Amino acid sequence: MKRIILEKKDIRERIQNIARQIVEQNQEMEDVVLVGIRTGGAFLAARLQKAIAELNVPKPHSGILDITLYRDDWTRIGPVPKVGRTEMPVSIDNKTIILVDDVLFTGRTVRAAMDALIDFGRPKRIELAILVDRGDNDRELPIKANYVGELWRTSPKETINVYLEEKGYEDHVTIRNTKILNNETYNYNDGFQTIRQSTGLMNINYEGTIVDSNHFYIDNNIYTNGRGSHDPNGITGD
Repeated sequence: MKRIILEKKDIRERIQNIARQIVEQNQEMEDVVLVGIRTGGAFLAARLQKAIAELNVPKPHSGILDITLYRDDWTRIGPVPKVGRTEMPVSIDNKTIILVDDVLFTGRTVRAAMDALIDFGRPKRIELAILVDRGDNDRELPIKANYVGELWRTSPKETINVYLEEKGYEDHVTIRNTKILNNETYNYNDGFQTIRQSTGLMNINYEGTIVDSNHFYIDNNIYTNGRGSHDPNGITGD
């Protein structure tokens, strides 16, 4: 069961608030580069770039970062992980880089993004802008966002999904409970109906690839035991 916690107008307001905060904290916007973490963060970075430009300050550069091969679970994603394109329009040396993502939970996605970013240069500073922060109760790494649209403290048994127009949906953010089966917690998404464990592996009634007893692979997304998974109908994050 899921419920909407942010609607279209709420998302727009949160992005505008973050834009104002960024401008207030960075007097030299020429040195700021927004870098969206693919895919949800990339869409939000583009919106944030536009919102900043509407504040009558220099429009910052915007890039897109794919972190697939920098994830600490990338070997479990599937036999052939789908690697997206990274687009970095300018040098990041001595720049203030603002990583942009949709959801902050365990911190592992941001850790992977920082590792990927450093391969492109040596920024002066790295900051983090997040649409929805799930709080630090289940944070697994010492990572904290500089700019937060909405703080929504959740339990590991809940999942936050961000749906955006760029993916073909009406803008909104939902929170949903997860199903608990055989003492393991798995996200219960509209794309499949049941999950069951058999002989140490999962059998699912949805076309996908079994990775191991705690992970399975559908439509190039890794699904895990409720910790920062990806809903095929939306976007969530670690």
